[in-house]
This record gives sequence, C-alpha cells and structure tokens, in this order.
Amino acid sequence: MDTRFSSAIHTLILISEAEDPMTSEDIAVSVGTNPSYIRKITGLLKKKNIIESRQGARGFKLLIPPGELTLYMVYQAIVESDEIHIFDIHQNPNDECVVGRHIRPVMNDMFRTIEEKAELELKNATLKDVMDKMRKEMERSNRR
Repeated sequence: MDTRFSSAIHTLILISEAEDPMTSEDIAVSVGTNPSYIRKITGLLKKKNIIESRQGARGFKLLIPPGELTLYMVYQAIVESDEIHIFDIHQNPNDECVVGRHIRPVMNDMFRTIEEKAELELKNATLKDVMDKMRKEMERSNRR
C-alpha cells in the first residue's frame, strides 16, 4: 500500500477539527500533496459514507464521530478490500528448488497471521485515539 492510508487519516483529522469547512486544496497544503490526490482519497471516503460534501457547499463533513470511526473502517475505504493485505510473496518461485517449492505456503501462513494481528489493532483504534495521541505529542513538543 502507498501513503493513501496515512493521508486519509490526516485528511479526516483536518475535516473533524476544522472550524471552517476545508476544501481539497486546503487539505492538500497540510498533507503536502496535490488537490487531485486528496479528491481521490475523499472520493473513496465518501463512497463508504465516512464523509460527505454537498453540491454548491464548500468543504467536507465527517459523518461518523471520531470515537466511533475505527482505523480499520478507514483502511477498508481506502484500499477497497475486506481484509488487511500488507505483504505479498513473489509470484514465480521455482518448484525445482526445495525452498521455491515450499516458500509460498509457509510465508502465506506467516503473513496472514501478521495481517490478522494488524487487522485487530486497527479495529481497536479510532480516529479519536489518533487525535488524542496527537494532542499529547503537541503538548510534549510545546514543553520543550
């Protein structure tokens, strides 16, 4: 996966915390990307009813409270998949080689176990958790 997931979380925090509605241009400045990339992300989030925008109205609105919006829900919206898929194994191991013959089932099992743990962590973490950690980090850096 690319940076869509972290960019989506960044976007959702901005939408949630903004006093005035933020446009894709506003969000792109904070994320450090271009507005079309943000529009792609917000389009995926809108498709899953996480945010909304209205014709003729400026900006976006969060539809799910941060304490109820799990990172897993965001991940699913961004990757458009029902399961976490972090790792992949090379496609053409040589069956003539003892390692090549056995690597796929072994690594697939190991990778799936790791992905199940990641999925559980994302299901137990919310956007509010990220925002709370961010506030703590801001307080800590302000004390320096």
